[in-house]
Amino acid sequence: MDIKRAIEDSEHYLMQTYGRLPVLLIKGRGVKVWGSDGKEYLDFVGGVATNVLGHCYPKVVVALQKQAQRLIHVSNWYHIEPQLKLAKLLVQNSFADKVFFCNSGAEAIEGAIKLARKYATGQKDSKCIEIIAALNSFHGRTMGALSATGQERLRKGFEPGLPGFTHVPFGDAKAIEEAITPDTCAVLLEPIQGESGVRVPPPDYLRQVRRICSDSEVLLILDEIQTGMGRTGKLFAYEHSGITPDIMALAKGLGGGMPIGAMLATDKVASAFKPGDHGSTFGGNPLASAAGVATMESLLEGGFLLDQCRRMGAYLLKRAGEIAKKHSDITVETRGEGLLVGLELDRECAPVVSLCLERGLLVNCAAGKVIRMMPPLIVQEEDIDNAMEILDEALSRII
Repeated sequence: MDIKRAIEDSEHYLMQTYGRLPVLLIKGRGVKVWGSDGKEYLDFVGGVATNVLGHCYPKVVVALQKQAQRLIHVSNWYHIEPQLKLAKLLVQNSFADKVFFCNSGAEAIEGAIKLARKYATGQKDSKCIEIIAALNSFHGRTMGALSATGQERLRKGFEPGLPGFTHVPFGDAKAIEEAITPDTCAVLLEPIQGESGVRVPPPDYLRQVRRICSDSEVLLILDEIQTGMGRTGKLFAYEHSGITPDIMALAKGLGGGMPIGAMLATDKVASAFKPGDHGSTFGGNPLASAAGVATMESLLEGGFLLDQCRRMGAYLLKRAGEIAKKHSDITVETRGEGLLVGLELDRECAPVVSLCLERGLLVNCAAGKVIRMMPPLIVQEEDIDNAMEILDEALSRII
């Protein structure tokens, strides 16, 4: 299929929920993907921070092949070996005691909302359902996750949302403290706001929020859907702050490209869920879990990939900063952590994304004016240099 036919079929058969770029990707290896016309691209989108190991990582591919030949799907009414292995790896390498598996980040957030409310209403009273989230946050497209999302433009046309959500400025711990009421059951935050343009809070923000939540007997839920699985140079971003949440949502990189999400919690909180309280037909099925096990094992093996992420992240931030300095007339700020980096412009960045695509680089435009880069943890300096050369040229052409 060529790109012309792909565009025609897309318009004819698919709901138009995405502003797709004019390229049909058919193959990927490592940091690179290829279009139907044979053109090669450096992929600094990575399935939106999902392909943490790059495309077709050998260990994940082999795990999928072996599992597909053995057992693809059974119900969660039975024990599933790869799911148990993945749950054990997550518990042994995080704050959590228990795991619930689902299919996506939005589902993980939905589960977190339900668990927080079930726990709080059981501990306090039926009115304790309110959740404090951050302005400009993004937690997903389902109704609960969308209600938690602090962007009014995304909720427009889908009102009324789920009641019980309050939004305060991101990075302002005092605002959270002042917003807590006797009916507050949880605070829900992203360690770094990815979809809003890679917004990094002050260094002591999460520590302050953790103290406030503990003092107020309010649960802390962290949305690590984008920042988890090594993306920031630690397995989970909360580790940078030296704190632990009560509940955490994971997805994206968890399956190395396969669709899987997870909601993690401490024993104390997880005990609020009883059989029948929550469920998922496909959540943690054998095939997705096998990919998750291979991904987790790869990230944990000697800590090499996490170290690689820190080194390459620092290099990407440095090179992006050099580009920003060179184009200081149109750039505002460079920011990020690990291999989640944003370059903010003083104008819409969609034209830059298109120019980069022409030259063979995939980047993403977040929050309208931020060029977001999320290459895999296996990225090398040479890849970053090539990407920055293309970005430099694209910025030069929009002046």
